[in-house]
Amino acid sequence: MIASISGMRARRDARHPAAGPPVAALACSLRVDTRQAAQRWANVWERGWHEHDAAAIAALYAEGAFWQQHPFREPEPGYLARVFAEEESAQCRFGTPIVDGDQAAVPWSAQTRLTDGGTEDLAGVSLLRFSAGGLVMEQRDRWNHS
Repeated sequence: MIASISGMRARRDARHPAAGPPVAALACSLRVDTRQAAQRWANVWERGWHEHDAAAIAALYAEGAFWQQHPFREPEPGYLARVFAEEESAQCRFGTPIVDGDQAAVPWSAQTRLTDGGTEDLAGVSLLRFSAGGLVMEQRDRWNHS
């Protein structure tokens, strides 16, 4: 996932070369409200999961972001590609973020239909930490399925 995020940033940066205000002024103007960033994250994930849009989801993360997809496993590079390939469809809902400082907790649930004919009912919460620019720097997911 990190490689795809870096590639998207390189294309974006090529279209919008750096110029303008000093770094300090730029840092102040880039400061994003965590509540807005968390709600954007929830909205993009809800749409992106349903549509299997890994690129839209990847754009939410800072370069080098840490994402632990399951509490008892090491982070898995390529997780979205693998999971989306296993899913035929997904219906999901993301709740209202609970925010404190640069961190947020976002509850979610999903019902997925798998390509092997099975189904999953999932419920979880994503614990997020955002950069001043509103990108996810750290995500730890806690979830269960039935």
